[in-house]
Amino acid sequence: MTLRFRADPAFDSGSIMVCDWPLCQVRLQDDARFPWLILIPRLVGRHELEDLTPPERITLMDEIVRAGAVVRMLGESALRPVQKLNVAALGNVTAQLHVHVVGRRHDDGLWPDPVWGRGGATPYGAEALQAAASRIRLNQAG
Repeated sequence: MTLRFRADPAFDSGSIMVCDWPLCQVRLQDDARFPWLILIPRLVGRHELEDLTPPERITLMDEIVRAGAVVRMLGESALRPVQKLNVAALGNVTAQLHVHVVGRRHDDGLWPDPVWGRGGATPYGAEALQAAASRIRLNQAG
């Protein structure tokens, strides 16, 4: 039996799938306070960076940089230019390997604290969420 990639269902409650890049599924976090992408390598049974082959690690790093450019584009389109990118592969709640790429500003309300595990997300609203996803699809950096 061949296992097929599936994003952990836990991602469905706080993000939407936007597109696939060569290695990762790209998801938009539904929190309008921050331009925020989640990259999930479409590889079964991978939990840690060390589980990736060297070529997969290179591709993941390239996609993290690409996601940073997209996050900056989202910030610009919302007239809130990103001042700092936060990048992390935590996996404490969802063990499936994934990387968060979050645009931060000195005036974002949580600065300088991390955003992970902090409640109080501000959902985009259905129309704004789909508009942001469309901007990502149309303006994918890289």
